[in-house]
Amino acid sequence: MASTGTATAKRKPVFVKVEQLKPGTTGHTLTVKVVDSNPVVPTTRKARPGSSMSRPSQPSRIAECLIGDETGCILFTARNDQVDLMKPGETVILRNSRIDMFKGTMRLGVDKWGRIEATEPASFTVKEDNNLSLVEYELINVNDQ
Repeated sequence: MASTGTATAKRKPVFVKVEQLKPGTTGHTLTVKVVDSNPVVPTTRKARPGSSMSRPSQPSRIAECLIGDETGCILFTARNDQVDLMKPGETVILRNSRIDMFKGTMRLGVDKWGRIEATEPASFTVKEDNNLSLVEYELINVNDQ
């Protein structure tokens, strides 16, 4: 196989605004400011009797963070080490983030394929009256006739 030389050329990230986020989409890169961060107490699952769980599982740390930019805000689910980066007042770049649906509402998240980077403080103020996580979506199946 002949190589053309244009293999793995990195694409420039396309930054999107919070108001452009839609349910079921992935690969978003955005610069946001953390407005609020609330730790969520995880529910502990008991080991089933007879299971071979010898070591107790490490409880995962989860925080619901309200993040946003000048176009709107959304809830972000921070997990484990991400919780330390998502402090109120911080400005972060979310790379390869995705929209997860939780009880019919949108949540932003970064899984193992994405990254959260701290960056210099942004000059914008977060538009808190346009919270995309307050919009409830309903799944509608479309049948082909």
